[in-house]
Amino acid sequence: MFSPSHVVTFMIMLFLIALLYRYHKLIKTSGRAYLAIRYGLAILLILTELTLNLWYFTTGIWDPGSTLPFQLCSVTLFLCIFMLFTKSYKLYEVAYFTGIGGAGQAMLTPELFYPFPHYRFFHFFIAHIAIILACFFMTWVEGYKPTLRSLWKTFGFLNLYMVFILGVNAVTGGNYLFLAYKPANPSLLDFLGPYPWYLVSLEFVVLVLFFLLYAPFALQNKKTAVR
Repeated sequence: MFSPSHVVTFMIMLFLIALLYRYHKLIKTSGRAYLAIRYGLAILLILTELTLNLWYFTTGIWDPGSTLPFQLCSVTLFLCIFMLFTKSYKLYEVAYFTGIGGAGQAMLTPELFYPFPHYRFFHFFIAHIAIILACFFMTWVEGYKPTLRSLWKTFGFLNLYMVFILGVNAVTGGNYLFLAYKPANPSLLDFLGPYPWYLVSLEFVVLVLFFLLYAPFALQNKKTAVR
């Protein structure tokens, strides 16, 4: 975390987000650019997942306790793939909060043990950046906006998913969603108390994060109402 390669990659992500925002109107009116970015992000996400599993099997490290696609960002990756192909607003409602919130946190405090220029380094950052860009693409280019109902829908989904993952962890001996113990690398969970109390604290942190992500739209709605 905060190594030169991490910082450079994080800056690249910010540059791409700024670029997408700067030209989102032009992308929307340009058929070729629109299709290239929309389907390009979807295909990129598919390739990251396929190559990751290929790497797991070829290196012999595939393990149901750690390599199944049950982490939050893995689930969000699949949501983003289907969201980009179908333009589903229902998928966007969840992906917006889990994508920007979850992948954004992963970009800040990566749970990664392979430094640059290892394949896993590139996979980790490409996948998470693509998730974030997909969510902003649907927001700025497609014009989708989350609602307060979207926020609570996502929060409810995460809690139901957590119950499911508790069962998965019990069967596989895994630590999906970090429900069994904290990640080895430094993360936000280090400030939320010992196990299992950090899980309770995390509920409040998630809500605060979701409200912060919703705040720009709430303010925009308020300004529109005033006008």
